[in-house]
Amino acid sequence: MSQFTAELPTWDLDSLFPGFESQKFKATWGQVEGQLRDLQDFMQAHRIGQEGASTGKYTFEALVEKLNTFGDTLGPLYAYVLMRVDADSADAEAQVRLSELELLLLQYQKLRPRLQRWLALLDAEAVQAGDYRILLEEARVQAQHLMSEPEEVLAAELSLSGGRAWVKLHSNLTSQITAVVQGEELPMTAVRNLAMHPDERVRKAAYEAELKAWRAHETALSAALNGYKGEVSTLNRKRGWEDDLAPALFENRISRKTLRAMQQVMVDSFPHWRRYFVAKARALGKDRLDWWDLFAPVGRPGQRPKKWSWEEGQRFIVEHLLGFSQAAAELAQRAYAERWLDAPPRKGKVGGAYCTPVGQGRSRILLNHEDSFESISTLAHELGHAYHNHCLREVPYLLRQEPMTLAETASIMNETVVGEAALRVLPPAEQLGVLEGSLQSAAQVIVDIHSRFLFEQAVFAQRRERELLPVELCRLMQEAQEATYGEALATYHPYMWAVKGHYYGSNFYNFPYAFGLLFGLSLYRQYQLEGPGFVARYDELLASVGKYPAEQLAARFGFDLESVDFWQGGMEVLKERIAYFEGLLVHT
Repeated sequence: MSQFTAELPTWDLDSLFPGFESQKFKATWGQVEGQLRDLQDFMQAHRIGQEGASTGKYTFEALVEKLNTFGDTLGPLYAYVLMRVDADSADAEAQVRLSELELLLLQYQKLRPRLQRWLALLDAEAVQAGDYRILLEEARVQAQHLMSEPEEVLAAELSLSGGRAWVKLHSNLTSQITAVVQGEELPMTAVRNLAMHPDERVRKAAYEAELKAWRAHETALSAALNGYKGEVSTLNRKRGWEDDLAPALFENRISRKTLRAMQQVMVDSFPHWRRYFVAKARALGKDRLDWWDLFAPVGRPGQRPKKWSWEEGQRFIVEHLLGFSQAAAELAQRAYAERWLDAPPRKGKVGGAYCTPVGQGRSRILLNHEDSFESISTLAHELGHAYHNHCLREVPYLLRQEPMTLAETASIMNETVVGEAALRVLPPAEQLGVLEGSLQSAAQVIVDIHSRFLFEQAVFAQRRERELLPVELCRLMQEAQEATYGEALATYHPYMWAVKGHYYGSNFYNFPYAFGLLFGLSLYRQYQLEGPGFVARYDELLASVGKYPAEQLAARFGFDLESVDFWQGGMEVLKERIAYFEGLLVHT
């Protein structure tokens, strides 16, 4: 565990709501209920989604306003309840409130089929849709993939005891799992953080303890994965999607041709990544890496990696963001000052890191922080999400719903700006650690992410026939890892399907990360060419991510996402880093 854990900040949620019994929380809950009833009454009065519906401009404008108001009120309330659960899964009151809120949201979900069918019939020019044109265009696609209204309503109702229940089981169970590493019982978040420990004996012990813990819970976790994927696949078939990937492409607003172009560049880059793995193995005194070495620090023999205190990381991030964008630096300062951050790992807290908007351009950030540059990079990444939320502060709720593919743009930019600054200002011995951390992260997004994509494809294909046993999920996971990492690794992690919550709460929540990294690196390269004048266009792009499909948005800035050449540009940045890493190993 980090020696700085006691100093790490926890987030301020009281400024959002002082508790479940507070007048503010109760009043906002009441507002959500009232706005939902008003929305239901309006749709009934204007026969939205029914024969004889009003399809005029004023009906469209009134309905859009009601939807925006409802979303703006609901967002902070839902975020608060979910953050209470994520910060402590043993918080019984928060779990009850989340269940109650999901029941309330179900009433809204039941309106969506009618709403989508109505939007699909509208003429964008006749209703003067403007920026909301994308809602109409996407509704036409969605309308082709809707079951009958009674079936859609039933699916929404059953989701609470089906898909969402399996998601909740995974989240609650994994947040409570502990493992014993060298005689000490640790929460799983802390166990996984030991993957960065400089002592291989500690890393290996943590890896073995982690696998043992996952194995002890594999029955429940495999039931959750089978249950969630089974429901999703069944609904995809009933809704007429060509395969289980198609709805994920639609939700991420990219074409299959774009995905194929990007993945071609990813697969073509694997030999370069295997060079990196081999170089790292040699630096660690091994012929091949084991799984527990993927996040191991490298450096001179006997040299311990630099410890980055929370305060040192804070200063570094703000200082170097300032060189890129004053607004991004000021937003980071605000996040620190107003306690937007919950940093220490602890039992009951969900793993990983995320940033969630809480209204008016504000955010809250969950971390599981360690005293390493990798954690500083993660913090910069999440502050990028917070900056993106800030750039969207004046955009209506319905047009703030960016696809995952574009949601990573600002986070990758922040991460890149801070990482490149470290390579400029730190001495070579410390550069090596920073560069290696950057390549660790990028390897996860390019190599490991593709293994997750292959795994999910295989799971969906086989889940259509029957449920998969834990041993089969482990086999598919290892086969996917072998296909991407190749012979560069001596051991693998067959229980990664249990680790990653993305498999449970969403579908193909993997390729958007690769999209975000390569798209963000391409934007960074453009910034290098244009200089400070690029930043205004960058902010405009961030504010527009909910208004256009990804290809159309990129074209407005001169990029062709369906071209292999575009993706190759971002990958070249990573190849250059691999070559620089190899050179540093020789001269450090």
